[in-house]
Amino acid sequence: MKKLQLIAIFFLAVFSMSFAQTEWTFDKAHSKIGFSVTHLLIAEVDGFFRSFDGKIVAKGDDFENTEIEFSADVNSIFTANEQRDAHLKSDDFFNAEKYPTMTFKSKSFKKVGDKKYKLVGDLTIRNFTKTIEMDVKHNGTVKDPWGNIKAGFTIKGEINRFDFGLKWNAAIEAGGLVVGETVELDIKIELAKKS
Repeated sequence: MKKLQLIAIFFLAVFSMSFAQTEWTFDKAHSKIGFSVTHLLIAEVDGFFRSFDGKIVAKGDDFENTEIEFSADVNSIFTANEQRDAHLKSDDFFNAEKYPTMTFKSKSFKKVGDKKYKLVGDLTIRNFTKTIEMDVKHNGTVKDPWGNIKAGFTIKGEINRFDFGLKWNAAIEAGGLVVGETVELDIKIELAKKS
């Protein structure tokens, strides 16, 4: 009977190890939550959020099926122009006073090629939640000079800002709008493995 119990415990331990989860945190000094949008049909305006946080739980070393929760402080938006930043925080766009946080929660993270993944999840801006899909590239996993395990990712995608209630615009004389509807997401992430 004891032998059977030991065998059962052994297999349970092996099974648990094979499904071990690893938590990762953002290395914020080496990460950027960036975006760009067209201006007057002829130029691109870039910006990013200075304050953000999140939780990443990986199911294995290849990161497939990783669970991601992310939030950004809308008041930390930065486009290198104070007047524009203030306008973006107003009710014409984010309404940061009423909706100070934007969030993302993953639904799936699937490997689709060598170091390439599809990330699907729910993005909430203001009081609007939409499912979006992004392309992810795993740039590698290394040990830094201080013994920390780091992983780097580049994430690309796009959203229609009108889907999230960011609807301010004005027409230009030549036709078209001052601010484009499509927002390009350009996110560069460095993660640190929690010990």
